[in-house]
Amino acid sequence: MKSSEPIFNIPRVVVATIAVLAAIHALRSLVLTPGEDLEVLLRFAFIPARLGTALAAQGEFPGGFGADVWTFVTYALLHSDWVHLGVNTVWLLPFGTAVARRFGTIRFLLMFAVTAAAGAAVHLFTHRTQIAMANSSDLVIMIGASGAVSGFMAAAIRFAFQQGGPLENWRTAGPESYRIPAAPLGVALRNPRVFLFLAIWLVLNFVFGIGGSFVPGSANEIAWQTHLGGFLAGLLLFPLFDPVRAMQHGDDGDERS
Repeated sequence: MKSSEPIFNIPRVVVATIAVLAAIHALRSLVLTPGEDLEVLLRFAFIPARLGTALAAQGEFPGGFGADVWTFVTYALLHSDWVHLGVNTVWLLPFGTAVARRFGTIRFLLMFAVTAAAGAAVHLFTHRTQIAMANSSDLVIMIGASGAVSGFMAAAIRFAFQQGGPLENWRTAGPESYRIPAAPLGVALRNPRVFLFLAIWLVLNFVFGIGGSFVPGSANEIAWQTHLGGFLAGLLLFPLFDPVRAMQHGDDGDERS
């Protein structure tokens, strides 16, 4: 009988990641007081105004220089409510699973951190005017794992849509389907299925704002910049994390479109 890896056999690192996100939100929502939760947000959420503003110089934000650095990643561990966490979990399960099966635990966690940081960096760049003009009454506090989730989506499309990849025979996809050599980026982007996925992803982000990650009561915005930054990082940095030898251009005629 042909061995297979059922699609719902979720890698332990994905289960552990979701469990940690859920535990953190449960602690914040069920145990901490509103004041204590605000302290957590000020220390671990990503706040563009904490970088280079008069507020930062006056010590308005706890954590000092360390928080200026770690919040580029730790914001991804926080969520505004259970619905927000649930939405990110729904997207993390399929795409995180595909990437974890290919990368393994360490590379998966490194990509989570790198794509989250890239999402925060793009968000910071697009909110640079707030850095110069912020005051204590108009701070944007950005949280949510959607930047990292977007990075996993981008990494997954580098191999999942190829012939022999996990989406071709998704019911019986074996471990080997997750470790097929990835086509060069230019070839992958010419794949009609990849193009369709990108179009849908853009619509979801710019029209419906799936995975918006702002604390209620702050600015009424959708963190599309964070999604874009994480997605671009996952798409472009994929070869740096990929343990499988990349496909050379022309190695596989089936990759033509």
